[in-house]
Amino acid sequence: MSLKLFNTLSRSVQDFNPLDPAGKSVDLYCCGPTVYDFAHIGNFRTFVFADLVRRYLEFKGYAVRHVMNITDVEDKIIQRVRENKTTLREYTGKFEAAFFEDFQALSCLRPHDTPRATEYIADIIALVEKLVARGIAYRAADGSVYFSIEKYQGCGCRYGQLLKLNFDEMRPGERVSSDEYEKESVADFALWKARVPDDGEVAWPSPWGEGRPGWHVECSAMSMKILGESFDLHLGGEDLIFPHHEDEIAQSEGATGKPFVKHWVHGAHLLVEGKKMSKRLGNYYTLRDLLGKGFSGREIRHLLLTAHYRESFNFTLGGLQGARAALARLDECADKLKEIAGTTTATAEPELIQKVAAALDEDLNMSRAWGEIFEWVREKNKLLLPDNKLSPEQAAASLGAINKILALLGLEKAGAEEIPAELTALLEQRQAARKAKDFKRSDAIRDELKAKGWVIEDTPKGPKLKKL
Repeated sequence: MSLKLFNTLSRSVQDFNPLDPAGKSVDLYCCGPTVYDFAHIGNFRTFVFADLVRRYLEFKGYAVRHVMNITDVEDKIIQRVRENKTTLREYTGKFEAAFFEDFQALSCLRPHDTPRATEYIADIIALVEKLVARGIAYRAADGSVYFSIEKYQGCGCRYGQLLKLNFDEMRPGERVSSDEYEKESVADFALWKARVPDDGEVAWPSPWGEGRPGWHVECSAMSMKILGESFDLHLGGEDLIFPHHEDEIAQSEGATGKPFVKHWVHGAHLLVEGKKMSKRLGNYYTLRDLLGKGFSGREIRHLLLTAHYRESFNFTLGGLQGARAALARLDECADKLKEIAGTTTATAEPELIQKVAAALDEDLNMSRAWGEIFEWVREKNKLLLPDNKLSPEQAAASLGAINKILALLGLEKAGAEEIPAELTALLEQRQAARKAKDFKRSDAIRDELKAKGWVIEDTPKGPKLKKL
């Protein structure tokens, strides 16, 4: 079965067919972080979703080239550099490093290319020069270069491919210099911004004088430099549809005359505790905030993958507790299968893998996929409990299936945590107390272990310690 994805460009679910004539390779671009602060959990919903897309494409046998840019120069960054009295690279470098630490904590695969905007200034200038030469861009009186929507449409191109825009409200020639603006502000936008005193040392020479790139043109220049003038798949949050992605299309197609991206796929907004995330409301979380509350990257990733990527999702601390319980169910089943399989190996049973793949083929239907996974766990538990009815070969085949699915979702269980020697000694003391019928001592040791974060689990091979 072929993969189907909702294409924002056509506003419909379509078969995903890459541009590669052999149908074997996929070029994927995802808008990355703007490194002026720590990324918040809403940002990471997009990055985890993009990671799932990449993992599933690779699962289906495609050779994926994954590019994610680092926006290290734009309005907010320059403001922070000025306020902190530091250099651009020193300021952005610490937040870039923090981002990739968080990225790894969520088990996201590192993109093959992570270009910084500041490393592609020459390519950005070359792209702007093409647009000026074609008469689609012009230098304004302040020395900045703007993209002309009127001239672009006059060339037979269409502005407003990703969403419908009200051009009756638009005043030709009105300009927007800010990197971010609202839908109602449809107007010519800055490609190259002339240097002003507040920019400090953040400027580069250009044919139009010293200045810096606008945010929108950075992604066009970097993506086309690495992936070519036309590529398969562009991902991002739905908040980027306009103006950022619409402007990317206009700049790129205005310069090349070729279709820019075949499939545009956008993830929906994230609510936190039922409301739009806000520091004022106290529901603004960075990944580090959540890790500090005792949740793991694996639990956070699981929760981010429970809803369909095109559905607004309510992220709650209670939901994280639910994610912890769900992962515990998966791990418990896998651990029992591993214990029964022992050293036996077998080919992974195909049923679960096929059902999950069928769900993901339908526009990455994670709700259906989780339904299939936990139905499988229920069926296995019926065979495992109370008396095991699986042979080592059957257990090994089942273990191979669940491990393959967890790897696909980036939810592999970390290696078993080493049990401290003093806790093992306490467990042995409890066993001795039980044999001596000293149940008061036995219960005290059990409570002490629980206070330290461990619980005693009875197994056919005797009691074991399990991390809470």
